[in-house]
Amino acid sequence: MRLLMLGGTDFVGRAVVEAALARGWDVTVLNRGTHEPPAGVRSLLGDRTAPDGLAALAAAEGDWDVVVDTWSWAPRAVRDAARLLKDRAGRYVYVSSCSVYAWPPAAGYTEEAPPVEGASADAEQTDYARDKRGGELAAVDAFDEERSVLVRAGLILGPYENVGRLPWWLTRIARGGPVLAPGPRELPLQYVDARDLAEWVLGAAERELSGPYNLISPQGHTTMGALLDACVQATGSNAELRWTAPELILDAGIEPWTQLPVWVPPASELHGALHSANVSRAVATGLQCRPVEETVTDTWAWLQTLGGTAPQRPDRPAKGLDPEVEAKVLGL
Repeated sequence: MRLLMLGGTDFVGRAVVEAALARGWDVTVLNRGTHEPPAGVRSLLGDRTAPDGLAALAAAEGDWDVVVDTWSWAPRAVRDAARLLKDRAGRYVYVSSCSVYAWPPAAGYTEEAPPVEGASADAEQTDYARDKRGGELAAVDAFDEERSVLVRAGLILGPYENVGRLPWWLTRIARGGPVLAPGPRELPLQYVDARDLAEWVLGAAERELSGPYNLISPQGHTTMGALLDACVQATGSNAELRWTAPELILDAGIEPWTQLPVWVPPASELHGALHSANVSRAVATGLQCRPVEETVTDTWAWLQTLGGTAPQRPDRPAKGLDPEVEAKVLGL
């Protein structure tokens, strides 16, 4: 198989490239050159925000069985790439997001849930949900519904994470001491390891799948307690997890999801939208999710190769709780 990865040096894109190389695929990447791509790929330089950003791709020889695109900004960049490649690639896989559904989607939502309104394939950057939906429209417009795959990912964790969720929990717990653990302990979580997402994407290309897929672990794949226990185990920390009722956290003005990454209150619209998607379509087509302990352990091992500090995307807000706020809630 011949893969063209638009990006390929960070987080999800890198996971896709490494998985493809492990399968013996021929891999080409197009990126800005700000990070070194994995060894063994053909590298093309191009900035998709620039007027001539696809020039190297247009001049490159050959074609591809599949294109994978993770673009998150102005949909017109997906439009331009997809139009350029529609006669040179067999399939276009666009890594989208569950955020494309009209907010808030009801717990248990499927791929049939209504999408957000106001998105356009021709748009400049607007907001995350409409940008991702616009990217979907651009992919389908160029490759039609039979040759496009829309990967509606939920929470993504794992090595190379540059958003700051699991790395924040790992570094916080590694510091040790009393840790504000947002309850309840048995709160069910959904997420997908970037490597499991990558394997499903490559399998979808091999099987010539098409259409939208909610790509996230089955409901209750793990719990908040299991996630934080795994962080304690992986780091070897003496951290003391102090499980705290959701009401106390919210009364303290702490923001779910951002100040306490991954966590949202149970029985809330947020939990229904972020941790209660129906993923039966993805599971039926090969999605397999590794245990949370493996995701956590491998992410911690990767962080150690960087000196403990994870990269942070400049277009994503910083995550985590101020130590003084944590201490106050815990009564320290």
